Amino acid sequence: MIIREQLEARERETLAPQAARSAESRGRLRDEPEDAVRPAFQRDRDRIIHCKAFRRLKHKTQVFFAPTGDHYRTRLTHTLEVSQIARTIAKVLRLHEELTEAITLGHDLGHPPFGHAGERIIGSLMPGGFNHYEQSLRIVDVLENDGRGLNLTWEVRDGIAKHSKGKSGAPVGMPLALRSATIEGQIMRVADLIAYVNHDIDDATRAGLMRPEDLPREQVEVLGASSSARIATLVKDVVTESLADNLTEIRMSAPVLEAVLGLRSFLFEAVYENTTATAEFEKATSILSGLWEKIHQRPQEFLDPATVDREGVDVATRDFVAGMTDRYAVRLFEQIFIPKPWNIE
Repeated sequence: MIIREQLEARERETLAPQAARSAESRGRLRDEPEDAVRPAFQRDRDRIIHCKAFRRLKHKTQVFFAPTGDHYRTRLTHTLEVSQIARTIAKVLRLHEELTEAITLGHDLGHPPFGHAGERIIGSLMPGGFNHYEQSLRIVDVLENDGRGLNLTWEVRDGIAKHSKGKSGAPVGMPLALRSATIEGQIMRVADLIAYVNHDIDDATRAGLMRPEDLPREQVEVLGASSSARIATLVKDVVTESLADNLTEIRMSAPVLEAVLGLRSFLFEAVYENTTATAEFEKATSILSGLWEKIHQRPQEFLDPATVDREGVDVATRDFVAGMTDRYAVRLFEQIFIPKPWNIE
C-alpha cells in the first residue's frame, strides 16, 4: 500500500466507530486525484493553513479593536486556541483529529475587519444581510486560489457552515437540521465557546474592564476560578457526557452548560456591549460605510470584474470589504478620504 492507504487503514483500526474516516468522505466539489501521502482531511487542514485568508486573521479584531498590547487575542490566536481545545476533545473521544482541526482552522476565515461590529455593519449594508460563517464557506469554495477555491471535502465544509451559535444559542442539543453531520463538526461549537469565554475574560481583565473577582460567583463555583481550571472543567464535562451517550452527539451536562452560558451572558453585558470597549467601533461604522459607498462608485478600481459580471457589485463589494484586515481598512480609508498635504517648493 502507498503511505496514504496505510494511514487510512490506521484510521479504520484506531478511531471510534462514530468517527469520520478520510477514505469514506462524501468527496469534494470537484473530483481530483488523491495525495500519495496525506489522507483527505489532513490535506484539507494543510490547504487552510496555507491560504491567504488564514494569514489575514492575524490582523483582524477578536474583541478589542486594533490593540497595541502584544498579548491581546486576534482572530488568528482565537482560532489557534479553538483548534487546540477541539483536538484535545477529539483525541480523548478517538475521533478524527485532522478533520476536527481543519474545521476549527477554517471556521472564522470569513470574519470581516473590526470583529462582530464589522459583521453588523456589513450586514446592514449588504442586501440580504451578512453572516461570517457563510462567508467562510464562500472563501474556501470560491474566493481562494483566484476563484478556484480550496476544493475541500464535504465534511470540512459542513462543519464550517454549521458552527455559529448566535448571541444566546447553546453549543449542544441543536436540531438535526442545524447540527453538523459529523461528531467532529459538533466539537467545533463547544470548542469555540470554551475558548472565547475564557480568553475574553483574560483580555478584558488585561484591558481593565473587569477584575477576576467581578465574575459571577455562582458560575465560578461550577467552572473554576482561573482560565485553565474552567477549560479543564468544560473539556472534561464534554468528553464525559459525550461518552456516556455513546457518542451519538456532543453533549454537556445541564449544570455545566447553564454555568458557561451564564458566564457568556455576563460577558455580553460587561465586555462585548461595554461602552468603553465598543467606543472605537463607532468609528469602524464610518470607515466601513464610507468604503462601501466609494467602492460601489468605483468598482473598476477595486473589485474583481468577473465577480461583478457574474454576481453583481454588491457581492463583489462584500467579498472585498469582508476580506480586509483592520489595518488595511484604515489605510484605504485614509487614502480615499483624508486629504494629502500639497507640497509646494
